[in-house]
Amino acid sequence: MAGEDNAFLGIRTIRLWPGEAPQAKGSACEDIPTLTIFDPQPGHDNGSTVVVLPGGAYFGLAANLEGRQVADWFTARGFHAFILQYRLSSNGYLLPIPLLDARRAVQTVRARAADYHIDPNRIVIIGFSAGGHLAALASTQFVEGKPDAEDPVERVSSRPNFTVLGYPWIGAISSDTSHLSYCKLFNVMDRCEELRKAYSPDLFVTKDTPPTFWFHTFNDQTVPVEQGLRYYEALVKAGVPAEAHIFANGPHGTGLGKSDPALDQWPNLLEFWLRAQGLLPPPAPRPSH
Repeated sequence: MAGEDNAFLGIRTIRLWPGEAPQAKGSACEDIPTLTIFDPQPGHDNGSTVVVLPGGAYFGLAANLEGRQVADWFTARGFHAFILQYRLSSNGYLLPIPLLDARRAVQTVRARAADYHIDPNRIVIIGFSAGGHLAALASTQFVEGKPDAEDPVERVSSRPNFTVLGYPWIGAISSDTSHLSYCKLFNVMDRCEELRKAYSPDLFVTKDTPPTFWFHTFNDQTVPVEQGLRYYEALVKAGVPAEAHIFANGPHGTGLGKSDPALDQWPNLLEFWLRAQGLLPPPAPRPSH
């Protein structure tokens, strides 16, 4: 039907589970987690993959700013990109439900690596704000595959190989309401300490946490930079290779930069980092004269 087929754009959407998702509350769109797949230019793929987790305070999804634009940036560089539409706490899906979706997303990409012509050991997860919190959780609370599982997707690990965090809401689970608080937003203050201990990514960093790239802004008034620093310090303490960039200016939710002259450079810094990890081919040599 006109308006519904995006195949000619190299875009398609699949469900994370073939049937009803675990703990689904219904069968509406908000109950069905999906992956939207963006293909690179044919013949220019490099075998690397990115799973993109937009932010939105677990209340909505910044699917354009922190989803499509990011996927396009990666596909222009030869990546296959997968945008995760995870279930939201505003629809009654409190943690760990979004984490189940994030794990399943990585497992789906890895299990179907041959179908997508990608390397199962070159999977990047990138998240912004609440998506950054979720990406950090997926990077520290991953599950190993079960080789004898009936579902082939469950036979592989949910551990991403690399992590990229943009102004991540690391301290989301907090009873401190002087900044954005998941507990206040979703009326679970009575369970806040229990949730904090279970879903604060910085508490679960180990030597097995993937190499990480992190950026934040000094004057972020929504998610204080100290939250990201806490995660970065945990990475350093665990001996995990990590790169950090703190920019002086820029509000929360800047996406790829929003035309700030300094902050606009963070995607370039990310590209250098991706090359250093072997995820991008080196630039073609210049012809000698």
